[in-house]
Amino acid sequence: MRFYTLLLWLSTCASVAHAQQPDSTAAPARTERDLRLGQPAKNPDDRPSFIPAPVIFYEPETGIAGGVTFLPTWRHGRDTTVRKSNGRIGGWYSQKKQLNLQLSHTIFTRREAWLITGDLLFYDYPIFFYGIGNDTRLADESEISYKVLTFNQRGLKQLLVPGLFAGLTYRYTDTRDIQADFPTVTDGDQPNLLLTQVPAEQRRDTRISGLGPSVIYDTRDNVLSTFGGNYLDLQALFNRAGLGSDYKFTRYQLDARHFRPLRPGSNRTILAGQLLGQFNRGNVPFRELAGLGGISVLRGIYEGRFRDRQLLMGQVELRHHLFWRLNAAVFAGAGQVAPRLRDMGLGEFNYAAGGGLRFQFNRRDRINIRFDYGVGSGGSSGLYFGVNEAF
Repeated sequence: MRFYTLLLWLSTCASVAHAQQPDSTAAPARTERDLRLGQPAKNPDDRPSFIPAPVIFYEPETGIAGGVTFLPTWRHGRDTTVRKSNGRIGGWYSQKKQLNLQLSHTIFTRREAWLITGDLLFYDYPIFFYGIGNDTRLADESEISYKVLTFNQRGLKQLLVPGLFAGLTYRYTDTRDIQADFPTVTDGDQPNLLLTQVPAEQRRDTRISGLGPSVIYDTRDNVLSTFGGNYLDLQALFNRAGLGSDYKFTRYQLDARHFRPLRPGSNRTILAGQLLGQFNRGNVPFRELAGLGGISVLRGIYEGRFRDRQLLMGQVELRHHLFWRLNAAVFAGAGQVAPRLRDMGLGEFNYAAGGGLRFQFNRRDRINIRFDYGVGSGGSSGLYFGVNEAF
């Protein structure tokens, strides 16, 4: 079923993507206005795109799911040294009445004077909760559900160094209807872990609101699918009652990435690496704990399988162009969570590895659709569908 869905999806994408390719035979021509203002000619290949991508997949947790995602890309001005802005608008609905909606954007203004990023997310579907800690057991799998709305917005001004931005981040989440879908764990008669490991006050409707400084250093050539460059993101979020937060805690986050071709002068094979750290202080509710696993962080481990106050994770990926619009990737990573940094140890890492295919839906802007399969610590495995690379 999964393989059939993949073939159906790729054939649909190929026909849509072929129809979206620009006519590169047209030569750029400067108008009288261009000459008067001293600006370059408008390149017909650089026009904005707004490509719809069908979303069709099957997973045991969702059944058959379908929807649509729109992937707009555009550039502010005609200066090709300004990286393209992009967004994502869409969602999906599943056979098991699960809903996921997303609106996200990354905007570089003219001369990259400002970087504005953010997203608005809503989802309503059950997940598996395995408890808190770095060594949770598969046998304790507990199905829980909640509705969550997340708003995250960042505005950063470029400083004197190209690619260096500084500004503020605001994040708000509203979590409602937190419940244990079954009174016991999935395959046993023990109580659902939400009822035994999560305090009653954390099972109530919860609002988290935080504001803090951010610094980003970004020299990636393309933020959607990078061939070369570096990315460093440092941020702090202070969640306080004065901002409307039900819990008072502080979150610090480090996200460092490096990309380079394995052979100079060729982008056929790219080595990518990421180091991620998240550190929390204060009264952190269970849903705001740092978590390993999912579509971007250690694929092969179920999302949030291991969660606690502190997190360290590293992963590497080798991306290789095969032929036509198809690329392949192999990846591996390790990470751990702990209540305190001093509780982390060299022998406490959880591991994940796997591989996958990428279909280049939009060649001009290097927009990829990816299908990954990974296996990880704790008896986990997963098949992942995503737009753009994991990092």
